[in-house]
Amino acid sequence: MIIEMYVIGFDYGTKRIGVAVGQTFTATARPLTIVFVKNQQIDWQPIHALIQEWQPDAFVVGLPKYADGSDSLVTIAVRDFCQQLQARYQLPIHTIDETLSSVAAVEKILLKKKGRGKKDPKIVNLDAVAAQVILETWFSLD
Repeated sequence: MIIEMYVIGFDYGTKRIGVAVGQTFTATARPLTIVFVKNQQIDWQPIHALIQEWQPDAFVVGLPKYADGSDSLVTIAVRDFCQQLQARYQLPIHTIDETLSSVAAVEKILLKKKGRGKKDPKIVNLDAVAAQVILETWFSLD
């Protein structure tokens, strides 16, 4: 039996955090937005607004790893972000190896862009699509 849950996914970066939302029942996700990080300070207001809007049951955060599986330089910052999420919202946090999520996001964008004009407003930021890929990968593991 599949339990329906809403999940917010994050693709953490040192300058931008991609955000997506997904549903476990349909195992689908869609990109939402990006949140900016300035001087290593996260703008929590847009994240809080999205959490209020979607009322997620859990978070999924992409954990950057090197190809050999070892931690990358950004891994510490991602773990700190997870601790901050936990302290603020007390929801379950799942991490997943995000290796190649940006490559998959570029492929999704290029497929969507094919046949459209350069300034199509439906083309979403790469980081948000990477968060979508992170959620879709997490759904496929369950």
